[in-house]
Amino acid sequence: MFKGSNVALVTPFKDNQLDEENYIKLINFHLENGTNGLVPAGTTGESPTLSHKEHEKVIELCINEAKGKIPVIAGTGSNSTEEAISLTKHAEKAGADGALVVTPYYNKPTQEGLYQHYKAINDNCGIPIIIYNIPGRSVIDMTVDTMARLFELKNISGVKDATGILDRVDQQKAKMGSEFIQLTGEDGNAFEFNKRGGVGCISVTANVAPKLCSEMQSLSLSGDDNKIAEAENIDKKLQPLHKSLFIESNPSPVKYAAKILNLCDDAVRLPLVTVTDSTKEEVKKALKIANLINE
Repeated sequence: MFKGSNVALVTPFKDNQLDEENYIKLINFHLENGTNGLVPAGTTGESPTLSHKEHEKVIELCINEAKGKIPVIAGTGSNSTEEAISLTKHAEKAGADGALVVTPYYNKPTQEGLYQHYKAINDNCGIPIIIYNIPGRSVIDMTVDTMARLFELKNISGVKDATGILDRVDQQKAKMGSEFIQLTGEDGNAFEFNKRGGVGCISVTANVAPKLCSEMQSLSLSGDDNKIAEAENIDKKLQPLHKSLFIESNPSPVKYAAKILNLCDDAVRLPLVTVTDSTKEEVKKALKIANLINE
């Protein structure tokens, strides 16, 4: 169900409030440009600074606007197990196709703590759960063995792997088999990740380059050598954009790129701030290389 280019949606703000009009516009932009799945209220959607009411609304609006045309994987993670259960139950009730649950940040649970955290969420919901493993932000790294234990549970379906370690794809495939859904959380390694056995990406870049990201994914997963070569060419064109969108903390750079493309404003919530002038120049250059702007 979950493969290809899945966009980690930004949450547009206007006067520090949810900008529903541009959020709906953004969702339709993806429906029209080949995105394979929508991921609202994840960390790219600034979930840590959304109120519970806003978090739920962002998910509900996305599900209602998608109308079942493509899957919605709702961001429902938290470093509070009780809160993660509550958010996941809400997403299920709202009609989400799956839940993306980040490893608990700051708490630094042990591997057993990680297992029990996800098991508790699993036991209280009935939709597929994608583990979001991102040591760079959560400090902790879920081991392949812990993931294998979790995959024995009914709802644990796969991983968004943001470790940046390509060998993990091989290790996870060897341990869990091809039924375990492997999506990268690193746009920069998406092409190589698929070559190793991954099936897609939960992408920041897709916010502003949905067609290119979707085409790269489709071609790279085709099994046809000529199409895979085409995918590699698209990947090369996207690499400067991938890099520019992480010069400063995500999602500030991608929101600036979205502003250039008239998708939404670049406003972010504190403690994040809008990007510096030097980053703006790098983002503009990368958008030109990807032929997304001409000026």
